[in-house]
Amino acid sequence: MKFLVKIAVVSIIISLSVCCNNIRNGYDDNFDITEYSPTHATGFSIKANSAGIKLLSVTRPWQGDAIAEQRLAIFPTKELAEGYEGQYIVGAARRVVCMSTSHIAMLDAIGKVDVIVGVSGKQYVMNEAIANNTHVRDVGYDSSLDFEMLVALRPDVVLMYGVAAENVAVTAKLRELGIPYIYLGDYTEQSPLGKAEWMVAVAEIVGCREHGQRLFADIVARYEEIRGAIANSTKPRVMFNIPYQDVWYMPADDSYMVRLVEDAGGDYIYKGKNPTGGSKGISLEEAVKLVDGADIWLNVGQCTTLDELRSAAPHFATSAVVRRGDVYNNNLRRTAAGGSDFWESAIVRPDVVLNDLVTIMTDSDEELYYHRKLE
Repeated sequence: MKFLVKIAVVSIIISLSVCCNNIRNGYDDNFDITEYSPTHATGFSIKANSAGIKLLSVTRPWQGDAIAEQRLAIFPTKELAEGYEGQYIVGAARRVVCMSTSHIAMLDAIGKVDVIVGVSGKQYVMNEAIANNTHVRDVGYDSSLDFEMLVALRPDVVLMYGVAAENVAVTAKLRELGIPYIYLGDYTEQSPLGKAEWMVAVAEIVGCREHGQRLFADIVARYEEIRGAIANSTKPRVMFNIPYQDVWYMPADDSYMVRLVEDAGGDYIYKGKNPTGGSKGISLEEAVKLVDGADIWLNVGQCTTLDELRSAAPHFATSAVVRRGDVYNNNLRRTAAGGSDFWESAIVRPDVVLNDLVTIMTDSDEELYYHRKLE
């Protein structure tokens, strides 16, 4: 009997010890305090627990069906982090490696570009504070990451970019080296304001979320003001893209670019034929009919002149939209190596993109920022 009592007492002590340890270290997963709930983005949340530990959860870090929620815990002290087995940082990240140029733009927008110590593909970066900074190193790409460089940079966190799944070879090595990481899913958002709202998640990582929230609120206000001021009575019909490897891909109705065009007062010429689910390949014959019926043609590959477009897509050289010259591309701002600022800073400047498109839709003389009219 005494033996059983001793076992019971020991069991209680162990249970209390584990419970207290979980509370102290904050890994009981009881994050029931909402720190930030996005208003336009759908892929992240920020919560906290009673110990003051925050948890950034990314529910859609990449496209496709192989979705695995990513988490980054933010501990207020190193002591609280002892024993935690997930990805975490202590306090605000002060040394950051960015694997996507959109993450550079977010840090720049919130005034934290100086925390960046490494990037992937530096020759494609438009941001001058990074491109011209010899102290910011290029860490390579995907499976070709320079891990020795990463260790030397001593990053607090690596902001990752995934296409269809986690790169397990890379993340396993990062865990082995003790380098924290988090996959961000800004590119999976279809809402222009939803993409921009990820700046709040990045601001949380570097310790200035409230500042990020205020900046994002300003962007929303400007975007809504531009959209609300549109007064054109007719909606120009808009065509997108050129063939890629002999296939012409048309975006879905709920895609990023279609939403921008519609908010700018345009009418997507393929609307209703591909409601959701990503881009859809169409035949050359169908593309010819669509181009012939378009008032405006947008985002024509790498072309910068009408002659380049006629060479890249000769079947459409005599189309009315080409003869009129109502063809525009989003590559006005780019690096010598071909990096595009449209896929860098435009992510956090949807109001500027919208203003460009309104200018195009209304045939205004206002100067374009991201787009060029092909001459």
